[in-house]
Amino acid sequence: MPELLAPAGDLEKLKIAVAYGADAIYIGGKRFGLRAFAGNFEKDEIEEAVKYVHKYGRKIYVTINIFAHNDDFSGMAEYIGFLSKAGVDAVIVSDPGILSLVKDVDPDMEIHLSTQANTTNWRSALFWHNMGVKRIILARELSLAEIKEIRERTPATLELEVFVHGAMCMSYSGRCMLSNYLAGRDPNRGACAHPCRWKYYLMEEKRPGEYLPVMEDERGSYILNSKDLCMLEYIRELAGIGLDGFKIEGRMKSGYYVAVVVKAYRQELDRYERDPEGYSFNPEALEEVKKASHRPFTTGFYFGKPTHNDNEYSSSQYIREYDFVGLVLGYERENRMAEVEQRNPFRIGDEVEILRPNSGNLNYSIRQMLDENYQPIDHAPHPQQKVYLPIEHPLEKYSMLRRKKR
Repeated sequence: MPELLAPAGDLEKLKIAVAYGADAIYIGGKRFGLRAFAGNFEKDEIEEAVKYVHKYGRKIYVTINIFAHNDDFSGMAEYIGFLSKAGVDAVIVSDPGILSLVKDVDPDMEIHLSTQANTTNWRSALFWHNMGVKRIILARELSLAEIKEIRERTPATLELEVFVHGAMCMSYSGRCMLSNYLAGRDPNRGACAHPCRWKYYLMEEKRPGEYLPVMEDERGSYILNSKDLCMLEYIRELAGIGLDGFKIEGRMKSGYYVAVVVKAYRQELDRYERDPEGYSFNPEALEEVKKASHRPFTTGFYFGKPTHNDNEYSSSQYIREYDFVGLVLGYERENRMAEVEQRNPFRIGDEVEILRPNSGNLNYSIRQMLDENYQPIDHAPHPQQKVYLPIEHPLEKYSMLRRKKR
């Protein structure tokens, strides 16, 4: 079965990804990655992350996928050596110079080729494999038929991975210069300002100062604004190709997002693995991922080139139907009390749903709340406030409380 890869922008999100069923987690350090604003990991955190992931039999991959300029190589060899010593399972690169440096520092280190490298055909795949690449994260601009041909024309020793869920870049697998031009922030070195999500108007040269919307919409036009990729309904089609990795985008997304999406894909992959012939998609899984922040969904290039219908013209905002209000830190069995850390304000009388890592969701009505000193309170207004809730069902750590938006 394909490996399910989840993103993690920090240690807590990594632990959540493990709890909800990710086979592997990909992260970035403070330098050399393409998500400069994801929080990312200090060296000591990478060491802790490696130990934690391996404790649960999972894998961890670290991105070094910038398009490097000369000065970017300062300190990079030492960093690669650190990753090797820390025991990461692979590094993700896109630049041939960085690939070469990895091989110089540690010839045995496993190398994955980033989607930024734009691998769109089997000859390129063979080239990279001959250069020492173990796994290729294929370009998002490929159809299922093209991916199938790449798989058929490449050796089994070359692993293939694809993105199955998350935000889509309007540029060719991330090769964007809009951010550089409009905001002075280099997307190919981790600092994208996401101008593809901005509102745009047209101005005719003979009518300066008169701004015309491209669409008849007072909010402006979202001519570059892609929908989010979602291939949850097509597990059978993807798994049947013989791919090695299904990747979820989102190192800048919340821990709640990671939990919801990873759990949905984990459950569908497990259902398919148990009975490939009899498998049919469970529509409830799609309803579940819609409870995480998202834009309208698309299948991207998988079933042909996207059309105007794959862009979102009405808004660049996310759809948010639920608030993540609490993270379960532990459960006291003798008192039947869940220790919960507040993430959004909640109060007595709220009806919430509890998302659990290894069990079905629970509906729960908050009728009693206690503070850290076990004194009654009626609401939790403070960020990361610790409260206790009486719950009959034992809750696993990293269970989550969510409330439908009012």
